[in-house]
Amino acid sequence: MNHRELSVLMAGLLATSLVTGIVAADPPRPGTEGNGLTENESATLWSRDADNYITQEEYRQRYGEDRSAVHQVANGTDITFKRPPATAATWTRNDFEDLDAGGPDTSVHPPHADLEDGVFIEDAHATIFAVQPSTRGHLESGETPLYIAPNGTMRGFVDYRVRVPNGSSSGNTTISWSLTEHEIEEVRLKKDGETIAERDGAHTPALDYQIEDDWSANLTLEAEISVRLKKTVRTDLGDRTDVDVTYRTETRNVSDSIAVEIYDLSAYPYYAEYPNGDAGVAIFQSRPWQGYTLTEDGEARVRGIWRFYTARNTNWDTLVRSNRTDSATVESDAIPVYVHAYPSRIGPRAEPVRDGPELIETWGTDRPSPVGTIGENINIDIVNQSYTTTYGVAVRAENVDREALHVAGIVRGVNASIVEPDAGSERQLRRSNLTVEVIHQNQSQATLRVELRDNQTGAPIGLDDSRQYPIGGTTRNGYITVADQRVETNASGVAIVTIDEPGIYTARYHPGSWLGHDPAYVSDTATARWHPLGTIDGWFALVFEVGWQLLPFFVMFYAGKRLLRMLGPEDIFGQKP
Repeated sequence: MNHRELSVLMAGLLATSLVTGIVAADPPRPGTEGNGLTENESATLWSRDADNYITQEEYRQRYGEDRSAVHQVANGTDITFKRPPATAATWTRNDFEDLDAGGPDTSVHPPHADLEDGVFIEDAHATIFAVQPSTRGHLESGETPLYIAPNGTMRGFVDYRVRVPNGSSSGNTTISWSLTEHEIEEVRLKKDGETIAERDGAHTPALDYQIEDDWSANLTLEAEISVRLKKTVRTDLGDRTDVDVTYRTETRNVSDSIAVEIYDLSAYPYYAEYPNGDAGVAIFQSRPWQGYTLTEDGEARVRGIWRFYTARNTNWDTLVRSNRTDSATVESDAIPVYVHAYPSRIGPRAEPVRDGPELIETWGTDRPSPVGTIGENINIDIVNQSYTTTYGVAVRAENVDREALHVAGIVRGVNASIVEPDAGSERQLRRSNLTVEVIHQNQSQATLRVELRDNQTGAPIGLDDSRQYPIGGTTRNGYITVADQRVETNASGVAIVTIDEPGIYTARYHPGSWLGHDPAYVSDTATARWHPLGTIDGWFALVFEVGWQLLPFFVMFYAGKRLLRMLGPEDIFGQKP
């Protein structure tokens, strides 16, 4: 981006921010915290910030330093990505270390924490901080699943405070209480009630997990908190004092759960070879996925409708510090950031754009726009009307290296294992032979006979355009266009078309995708000419019509000639001088 382009962009962003006037909590300023990211990388994290653009001069006056070009752009809009970035997990992992508990007299918790009280344990909670690698998918209103990698880490925050009873005196007896022990004994990660990871107690546990052969699950972070108090009863008996010491213990389990989708990606490829030597590749996966590369160098690639942005979890913008007498809200020192996937208006793309693969087909599920799930202060190119999820993408390319085929998912680091379809992945792709001829005609209309056959075997190609699924099945879809009509051939490969306007007619075969047919065919064209003069009846009709139109002139000519013979020219035009 040159200086002129950057200046134009900044002017537009400044105008937008002045109009909207949106105010929101500000995330950490890029470059001010050592969280494993550069200033440019951290500037891209905050898609949920208010894009209130300030000029370079204002920034310099306010902070006494300049900012990078990326930081400047991110100050006025949100930055999106072609693939899920690693920045969210890097930031979250490092920022998590800044999360501190409050000690035995103070409980620290985010406002959304589910607090539990016991006899001595109060304001206790175990709250999930983040699960990563992961991506929050925005599919449609009410459907925003959290896709997590099969191998990852859950981070959580556990805290509590201990209520030590007040001492008391009655007569010659004095009761006092003191805290002797308190700890988080154990932290567990459960999947649908079954423990899959555990570790010794900690206020900020990080639990590595591995989940196999599962589609969705409910993950629970569970912590076991225990306290031990000493109760001392002193009785003054005059000449001596009796001391009775007892201990009271309490154990409490606290937990937090989150619904997740286990993103274990498997892709099903289909291949075809075009008659001219081009290669066809189609990849199908039943969940949202990013795209695939066709060559070892990764230059030829295709991606679906999904793009990505990163945004903080605003539930952690503040923390509450509560003690026995009061509570206060403070700014949080630890903010988790997630990757989000959304359907983009850019749509599916093949790259390189000019001389790269040709995107020939996509298919998926029709869904309404998820724009209502994005929230405030996020400026991205999300579709604003219904769209089709690209669960399947097919391309045509000059070169495809099947051994180098690489399928990437929407969760960072999750690539698909290639699975051979049960019915095989190879598709035959043959030439078709389309012919069209005039089989009947008169002066007002003609009948065309269109025939479609396999150019290799001569077998008829019958079409049935009622099938709705792109892969599998026994019927063959596709159609033929001729004379502004769309027709399908019968089982004999024949279609009959009636035309009533003279002219040259070109029939074109639009084959169904090779994904669902074996063998499949490429397009073909054929031409027929019809004109009423092409028949004896047509010539007779032409002569009759012309004669009928000229009859008045013939009558007038004949009448004039007869009149001249009867009267002579001098009677009509007068005597010559």
